[in-house]
Amino acid sequence: MLENLEFTKKKCNFATEKYSIIFFVMAEPIRVLFISQEIYPYLAEETPMRVLNRKLPEYCQANGCETRTFMPKFGEINERRNQLHEVIRLSGTNVLISDMDHPILIKVASIQSARLQVYFIDNDDYFKTRRGLADEKGVPYADNDERIIFFCRGVMEVVTRLRWTPDIIHVSGWMSALAPLYIKKAFNDSPFFSNAKVVFSIFDQDMKQTFNAKFAEKLLVPGVNKEDVESILGKKVTYNSLLKLAISYSDAVVQSSEVMPKTLESFIKKTKLPFMPYQSTNEAYLQFYKQILGR
Repeated sequence: MLENLEFTKKKCNFATEKYSIIFFVMAEPIRVLFISQEIYPYLAEETPMRVLNRKLPEYCQANGCETRTFMPKFGEINERRNQLHEVIRLSGTNVLISDMDHPILIKVASIQSARLQVYFIDNDDYFKTRRGLADEKGVPYADNDERIIFFCRGVMEVVTRLRWTPDIIHVSGWMSALAPLYIKKAFNDSPFFSNAKVVFSIFDQDMKQTFNAKFAEKLLVPGVNKEDVESILGKKVTYNSLLKLAISYSDAVVQSSEVMPKTLESFIKKTKLPFMPYQSTNEAYLQFYKQILGR
């Protein structure tokens, strides 16, 4: 729709003509990559995070943006009901974690009412037979540290294979929290990520477990050195320390729930990063993207 597109007006005069001709040149759309821990309706409960991760990409698309959306393919997501199918050309890449190769399976589904396509990162060991972040009794999975590594690196690998270049990368949920580190370090020379601005969303949540002191060493890949993860190196990693690492490698931060931990609030202020306090409208997010990009 024309009302959803941005135009640049240029006026040109020709010496042989008495008339001015006005050209309208369509501006390049903002490309937004959403890396999301959870999205409604694939996980049924309508939490603030899941609803935002469902509604915001739809709003951005309706207002002239190009989007790609990723989430983990948790075992509780019914593939038949949600019409997921594997994308063979994007599957097959391996992620090396603790000297073990783990193949990436890529599945895709569409939310027809929103004309929104969602890519799922899957793996037989980490996701296929597992619920979300905890088992049926509510006990967090012991290997959530490796699951978060696999998911975040998996997204980077797949976007590279898509040969798609985002302007904004919006990261939400602690299971996506390693994405800023990998974007800025392991993939900083990639033409698909080198100019992207990373926006990190903070929600009122908790990961309800602590990663052991060897977690930082598992993050080391070409481009990511011990100095890059010094804040957590050799330490047990909590929700706050994980998010502080994510914020440190982000270009901007948004408060996506009405409440957030005070320790993170003070940390953000010290970074002096562009910050958007809690806003209830999707329009505010799109305006914040444009502000960061200088549009």
